[in-house]
Amino acid sequence: MRILVIGSGAREHALLLALSKDESVNELHVAPGGDGMSDLAVCHPEWQGAAIDVEDGAQITALAQALEADLVVVGPEIPLVAGVGDALREAGIAVFGPSKAAAMIEGSKAFAKDVMQAAGVATATATRIESADHIESVLDNYGPHYVIKDDGLAGGKGVVVTTHRAEAEAHARSVIAAGNPVLVESFLDGPEVSLFCFVDGETVVPLLPAQDHKRAFDHDEGPNTGGMGAYAPLPWLPEDATERIVREVCEPVAREMVARDCPYSGLLYAGLAWGADGPAVVEFNCRFGDPETQAVLALLKTPLAEVLAATAEGRLAQLPPLQWHEGAAVTVVLAAEGYPAVPRRGDVIHGLGAVDYRGESYVLHAGTKRNDSGEFEAAGGRVLNAVARGSDIEQARAKAYELIESLELAGGHYRSDIAAKAQQGEISI
Repeated sequence: MRILVIGSGAREHALLLALSKDESVNELHVAPGGDGMSDLAVCHPEWQGAAIDVEDGAQITALAQALEADLVVVGPEIPLVAGVGDALREAGIAVFGPSKAAAMIEGSKAFAKDVMQAAGVATATATRIESADHIESVLDNYGPHYVIKDDGLAGGKGVVVTTHRAEAEAHARSVIAAGNPVLVESFLDGPEVSLFCFVDGETVVPLLPAQDHKRAFDHDEGPNTGGMGAYAPLPWLPEDATERIVREVCEPVAREMVARDCPYSGLLYAGLAWGADGPAVVEFNCRFGDPETQAVLALLKTPLAEVLAATAEGRLAQLPPLQWHEGAAVTVVLAAEGYPAVPRRGDVIHGLGAVDYRGESYVLHAGTKRNDSGEFEAAGGRVLNAVARGSDIEQARAKAYELIESLELAGGHYRSDIAAKAQQGEISI
């Protein structure tokens, strides 16, 4: 199988690694990719003299046709919401990733709320604001916890959760000033859970639940980021939690999407709060989450390519159950100085040796490039991921932190408490 992956971050690096271990795959390509992925796939930073634009369906389709790709796997949400999947399907190319219409489950939080209401799925109450004139009156109906969301794509950084009304109001005004509506939501109590599901129409196959750490600094302090680390599975969840989420959340949404004539095909990511009454949806995403993917795929034993192809080709229901490694996996993000505000680029990363992907700990590249001396340097906010698998969370954490502590990046920072609460049994529901 010849596969083209779209994207350039650590999520795509993790996908390439998992695909490279599948014996049915004989050729891997990635566009635009990155220098840190070139040992797994042929990178295509440009096509026919033009830089790759992941939102350009015609360009991506032409590249896939030239490569004679059997399957295209779209990593980020932006090309999916832009309709790149539709362009590929119209050309007869198998695509892992939803249509433009179905991707609105992430592209518009208001659309997602409407789907959930129709499907009878538990979620926060919400009010949509399109004019700054209405902000104060709407906020009067919420609190003491305010949840203010950009009703569009914000890469995980468009949400402010605060007990300070002035901060909530300021974020709402900034979102509207930028041209997007605002969603004000009630606060959902309970620890957060990320559950990825392969979805093919009404067929839903869950992966392992994971938990992301969004805040920039230890103890969940600082601004929201795209994610500073993650772990899987979640030892504190009830044994029937995944089954409940599929039954109460993902399957009803899948059925509702079919009823709306925009059936879902691809990866549906449910972000949930697990409260006293069980799961309630915080938001949906239309793709693999970053950095949870890095931890979840480290535990997957089932060859990935066949599952992605079966989903794309409408035969997911025919596959046997997914198989998993025992134990746990942890990923820790090394971020550049200034992230998530204005990350500093160009600093050289020291300590990167030859990568042995056969081991239980390894580095994935999120935002790097090689300089003229052949050294890797920071080229984005989230720079590297240290990923490790162990017999339990304690061992996986130890391996991940041993690895990340061996790296040096001037001004770089990472959280020291990824999965610590789970290891110490401090999360309770």
